[in-house]
Amino acid sequence: MNILAINPGHNGSAALLVDGDLKFYIEEERLSRSKYDGNPFKGMMEALRYGVDILVLGGTHEEFPRLPWTGEDPYSGFLRKFNPNLQVINVGSAHHIGHAAGAFYNSGFDEAAAVIVDGSGTRREIDINGEFKNPGFETESIFNCDYEEGIKPVFASYGGNYDTQRVISEDTEMDSAITLVKAYEAVSEYLGFGFIEAGKTMGLAPYGKENEFIPSLFFNGRGNKNVFVPNYPAGAHVDHSRHPFLELKEDPRAWHKDPSKVTDAAKDLAWAVQDETQTLVGDLIEKAVDKTGQKNIVIAGGYGLNCVANYYYKKRFPDLNIYVDPISHDGGTAIGLAQLIYYDQTKDTEKRPLSTLYLGPERTENYDLEGYDTKDVTPADVAKLIAEKNIVTLFQGRSEAGPRALGNRSILYDPTDPNGKDTVNKVKGREWFRPFAGSMLKEYFEEWFDTYGMEETPFMMYAMDFKTEKHGEVPAITHVDGTCRIQTVTREQNEAYYDLIEEFRKITGVPILFNTSFNLAGEPLVETLEDALHTMKNCDIDYMYLPEVGKLVTVASEQTEEDSQTP
Repeated sequence: MNILAINPGHNGSAALLVDGDLKFYIEEERLSRSKYDGNPFKGMMEALRYGVDILVLGGTHEEFPRLPWTGEDPYSGFLRKFNPNLQVINVGSAHHIGHAAGAFYNSGFDEAAAVIVDGSGTRREIDINGEFKNPGFETESIFNCDYEEGIKPVFASYGGNYDTQRVISEDTEMDSAITLVKAYEAVSEYLGFGFIEAGKTMGLAPYGKENEFIPSLFFNGRGNKNVFVPNYPAGAHVDHSRHPFLELKEDPRAWHKDPSKVTDAAKDLAWAVQDETQTLVGDLIEKAVDKTGQKNIVIAGGYGLNCVANYYYKKRFPDLNIYVDPISHDGGTAIGLAQLIYYDQTKDTEKRPLSTLYLGPERTENYDLEGYDTKDVTPADVAKLIAEKNIVTLFQGRSEAGPRALGNRSILYDPTDPNGKDTVNKVKGREWFRPFAGSMLKEYFEEWFDTYGMEETPFMMYAMDFKTEKHGEVPAITHVDGTCRIQTVTREQNEAYYDLIEEFRKITGVPILFNTSFNLAGEPLVETLEDALHTMKNCDIDYMYLPEVGKLVTVASEQTEEDSQTP
């Protein structure tokens, strides 16, 4: 049984299960080269390499546009041409269930409570005095999950615009005040980012502090209506006209490349939304425990990518077993919905914990490097190059699922360079305040970080505190608050990457490499070798390591005519 599920909206994705095992996952942006792209036709074509028996249509809408002549939706109409016996299952009204299923079935727990914190899921109408009306959109949900009963709703919170009435019951909450992710989106827009670029707000937050001139952003878990203006299902807005301290006096993007222009309002509002939202998600976790009795908690939805908050939960709840889905944004719903259908149809009870994120297409390219300068190298040679303060890209194997580079599509650098963050941010075209991650040998994890019981973090889902004695040793990947988003690596998980880090440790004594995603600002991660070479031609990075063939490629950037002129 080959089940292909798709998420057609932003972070469009395709996920394939073969007899219950996750064999393939790709986000459309990697193939189309259009950031956050939807309608994953290219991903569906990649899945056809395996064959498709069942197509599961996800998303947040039950109805899709119809094709002429046949009246089919575009996705099933396309796949039917390859399999006339294709079975199609539309679960478009199950957005949060898709998040919950992915988190639970990937966790390896026998049972759990799923906590979903999302921006805008499925549109619902609530029964008021016997009439279904009062539309709102899923924002936070709690589900009870096990292999016998499946994914069962326990509590749901909805948000709507000004025509949405307030409804409060034991298992439902709805009104026109925005909720957690929408508040984060509104602040992100206020700061000059896109609604969907909340990770940038998270990066700025540690530069801020509590500020008496910023009002409380939430009351009783709902957004302050004097601060936020709802705009469901899209983003929300900060109503700075009511708050002189927050008034925008110039383009909010003016400080993105110039730290001298950043305002206290920008920094402190970012701090406030991070602090208040992570506290409220913690309260939601407590509610989940109270309502279900579970000690196993799985987390998904867009807020699950907030690695600062994820570490906060570990510190706040030492007695809970917490699993955060590493593909917790909307793209991951494709995995969850495929699993939901599989377990529902087969009644299988076998656990299949997520063991790898190297789930991209199995490449068939043969490393055609004609016209490029190449030489044979060992991991020790490449480690020496990095230790000498050279930026080196790493390209190998299947691409990583989700937003984190985990050593197959990575840009690497020396984490001990005090100027490393500024150096690589400039090369990538990123904002000055954004931190970088690290990848380390698993056996040194507890020596370097306060792990709070974690034995490893292979999917880079936590921004963790360094041990006191390690402060200052890797300044290039240490954020202003003394944390680092870290990935642990074993030889079994990624042999070539492990060996490279080990060789770097032998040279420097540091078992960590500076690791960031192989892309430039605003672009998707590279997928193919052609993408990788194109990216390097457009930036100031000279070296690419191909461990599968033991080659180092030197790629000179393509200067514009203006750049090449002598002053």
